[in-house]
Amino acid sequence: MFRTLLLAGAALVIATSASAKDLKAVGVTVGSLGNPFFVAVGKGATDAAHRVNPDAKVTIASADYDLNKQFTQIDNFIAAGVDMILVNAADPRAIAPAVKRAQAAGITVIGVDVAAAGADATVQTDNTQAGTIACQYMADKIDHKGNVIIQNGPQVSAVIDRVNGCKKVLGSYSDIKILSSDQDGKGSRDGGLNVMQGYLTRFPDIKGVFTINDPQAIGSDLAAKQLNRSGIVITSVDGAPDIVAALKGPTQVQASASQDPYGMGKLAVETGYAIMQGKKPENPMILMASHLVTRDNVGSYQGWSR
Repeated sequence: MFRTLLLAGAALVIATSASAKDLKAVGVTVGSLGNPFFVAVGKGATDAAHRVNPDAKVTIASADYDLNKQFTQIDNFIAAGVDMILVNAADPRAIAPAVKRAQAAGITVIGVDVAAAGADATVQTDNTQAGTIACQYMADKIDHKGNVIIQNGPQVSAVIDRVNGCKKVLGSYSDIKILSSDQDGKGSRDGGLNVMQGYLTRFPDIKGVFTINDPQAIGSDLAAKQLNRSGIVITSVDGAPDIVAALKGPTQVQASASQDPYGMGKLAVETGYAIMQGKKPENPMILMASHLVTRDNVGSYQGWSR
C-alpha cells in the first residue's frame, strides 16, 4: 500500500509539472508609446514578467491606434511563440479574431485599459468610480450648488463610464445644474481648450467643470486664463504627469482621479501568469480603484512610474 501511495504521489507531481507553464516571452501591444500612460503600462508588465522569470523576453509595440497594425503585431507575437499577450485594443470588439488566433496557438491574452473581446481577462481602471470621486470633490468645492459643465470625450467605454459616474453624483444635488454634457473635447489639450472657449462664451456663470481626462482639463484651464474667467473648479481623471504640475501651480485645476498604468501592466501579467497555471480569476473583468489626487495630497502622489 505504501508503494501504491508513492506511485500515486509521483504521478501527481508529474501531472502538476506537465500542466504548469513557464513564462519565457510576453508580447505587449498598446495604443501609443508616445503616451506616457502606455510607457508605464509596459514598464509594469516588464517588471512583473522579470519577477516570474528574470530571463523572460518582453516585447512592447505601439499600434498607434491602428487596428490593422495591431493585428499584424499580434500575428508577429504568435509567430514568435510568446506565452502571453497584453493588448490595449484599438477596437475592443473588432480585435476578437486576433485574440482567437492567439488563444488557438496556446497563448494567454489579457486586455489592458479597455476590454478585448474574447480575452482571458481584462485589467482596467474602475472608470465609473473615477468619475464619481472627481465629481464629488467638485460638488463639495462649490458647496453643492451652481452651474457646472461635464466636458465629454470620444465615446469609448472608459469615457462613457466616467461621465455616468459623474452624472450620478451631480444628479443627487437639486441645486446643481448641468449646463452641458455632450461636447467632445477629443481627449486632447487643444480639444479641451476649444470646447471650453465655447462654454465660456455661451455661459457667463460656471462654477465647476469635469473633464474626462487631464489633457482636456489643462486645455480648459488655459481657455479660462485667456478669457480672464476665474472661480471655476476643474476636476478630471488620469493623474498624469502634466496634472501634477497643474495641481502644484497657479491653475484652476483642483483634483484628478488617478489611474495606475504601472500597476495595471503589473497586474495584467500576474493575472495572465496565474491563468497559465490554471488559476482563473473569479471575475475576468478586474477593476482597479482610482484614488483622488488634490492640491492637498499631490506632494505624496507617486505618479505613473515606479
